[in-house]
Amino acid sequence: MTSAFTLPDTLALRDIATFLGRAGRVEDGSVRLIGGGGILAVYVAVFYPSGLLDSSPTILGLRTFAILEKDAFDVVVPVASLLMRIERAMNEATDDAAPVSLSLPMQVNTVTWAAISPPRGGWTPIAPVSSMLLELVGKAGIEEVAANVPTGTGEQIVHRVRSEVWGRPIRSAEHLPAGVGFAALSLGFIEPGSNEPIAVFETGTWTRVSSRRGHVLVKRRGSLLGR
Repeated sequence: MTSAFTLPDTLALRDIATFLGRAGRVEDGSVRLIGGGGILAVYVAVFYPSGLLDSSPTILGLRTFAILEKDAFDVVVPVASLLMRIERAMNEATDDAAPVSLSLPMQVNTVTWAAISPPRGGWTPIAPVSSMLLELVGKAGIEEVAANVPTGTGEQIVHRVRSEVWGRPIRSAEHLPAGVGFAALSLGFIEPGSNEPIAVFETGTWTRVSSRRGHVLVKRRGSLLGR
């Protein structure tokens, strides 16, 4: 079992720290790390169903990083614990160009969204969407959620409001839920104020929205445990 992975330099270390810091502000939970062939895929949850009867879409963020290990591994660990280890490694680094190893925190085995895996192939490109549209949808949704979730509101009501807002189809891009805009904006996958085309792909019940900075993956309503 893999207990650590190695990034090529401290620049990559800071990059993954920035990504996980943003993810932790969206969902202070866990991160899934899938390594193999010198590539590390880092999955974080943006929104997901709260139970088997919840028909909300699953929305994940994905960044990939080069690592030195070739062997395959697949683990789920707490975001906060991994960030603490990254911070310690940055403080101890003496050469920015030298490889940096990170030991893995204790694994988490109860994360429902990590039980599903996006397909690796078979993606078909469809019409792109503009980053400006995603930004506007994301900001409007954030304001709507804040306006409808007063301080002290119970968890079930918070989830219901978020489900209604982030599961709503985007106008002029009805195949995408509004949560895609929230994910792209919150995780830093789009540059605020820009209007660049963002690629969109589909395969089966999955949709992938890909910019140069990262990917948003959506599993449409269906079985949560389907792979």
